[in-house]
Amino acid sequence: MALTREQMAQRVARELKDGYYVNLGIGIPTLVANYVPTDMDVMLQSENGLLGMGEFPTEGQLDADMINAGKQTVTARTGASIFNSAESFAMIRGGHVDLTVLGAFEVDVEGNIASWMIPGKLVKGMGGAMDLVAGADNIIVTMTHASKDGESKLLPRCSLPLTGAGCIRKVLTDLAYLEIENGAFILRETAPGVSVEEIIEKTAGKLIVADDVKEMTF
Repeated sequence: MALTREQMAQRVARELKDGYYVNLGIGIPTLVANYVPTDMDVMLQSENGLLGMGEFPTEGQLDADMINAGKQTVTARTGASIFNSAESFAMIRGGHVDLTVLGAFEVDVEGNIASWMIPGKLVKGMGGAMDLVAGADNIIVTMTHASKDGESKLLPRCSLPLTGAGCIRKVLTDLAYLEIENGAFILRETAPGVSVEEIIEKTAGKLIVADDVKEMTF
């Protein structure tokens, strides 16, 4: 069975390490804030100028002026800092973010990512994604493995305008966790109940099945 959005966020949260500064992109990545281990000190950064983002607020915590880059209301944890977006982007461009989690429309075997434009459709735009992929070495892309029409989003070559070139090494889809190495997707983990054969069928780019593929547990 394909992973839910919440399970995808849980799996990404396992990549967090104590002391990390982490940027969470719009969509599924924002849910990671709800699954940071309680015994771990992680500072979540939002490019609109918040360092120390907390979980999504309950009704009693709601503050309409406290938002992330996607204009969702959020909370600020103890020790949080609020500053202008220029300083926030200086942090990103200076390479001071330890982990970036982004959504995408397409990723290919060369580590290229397309996440900001579909010709003929209204999309919000590039936002901070171009800066994030250029300024970060450790990026995880979260996305569905295929479109609603069943077309693979893991490709030999991205067909949409690129956000960044050769910058992606880790991809978590609703079906699998994969790494990108030497012009191929390497299958490392499968979602519970999802067969390797299904993943092969839905991956258009070159796919190598690792010898030690594991099934994710939750």
